[in-house]
Amino acid sequence: MQDVLAVVTVVVVGVMVGVEFAVAAFVNPILDRLPNDGGLGARSDGARVLGRVMPFWYIGSVVLGAVWAAVAWGGEGASLVAAGTMLLVLSVVMSILLLVPINSRVATWSAEGVPTDWKQQVGRWDRFHHVRVGVIVLAFALFVVALV
Repeated sequence: MQDVLAVVTVVVVGVMVGVEFAVAAFVNPILDRLPNDGGLGARSDGARVLGRVMPFWYIGSVVLGAVWAAVAWGGEGASLVAAGTMLLVLSVVMSILLLVPINSRVATWSAEGVPTDWKQQVGRWDRFHHVRVGVIVLAFALFVVALV
């Protein structure tokens, strides 16, 4: 049971890390290079779509990590799982306090209704997102080490 839980947690968190890394390293930089602010609509659509999905993914990852930590408590690797779970909790707090407010605004934008400082807002979101990606990558690494 614990092994299955560990593998499921690593897979769920690993895929989440992959998605978030891809957004940070590839998707948003590509969108930002499109001519005539062509990436604005895609960023807005991405904010709506991922804004609906990612809360469940993040919370689900925290729950999986917490259950794994509880089941493994006192055993080898349990402290790594607990530390990884705490990092995921940190990423959720960062998301709520720093990223969601910006993301909520971006989700409402259209080519006809964009604030004058929109590039600064998405740049700020990107910087916060890079930090969050670092946090969840570290959590994932701790989970992998605990698994092996």
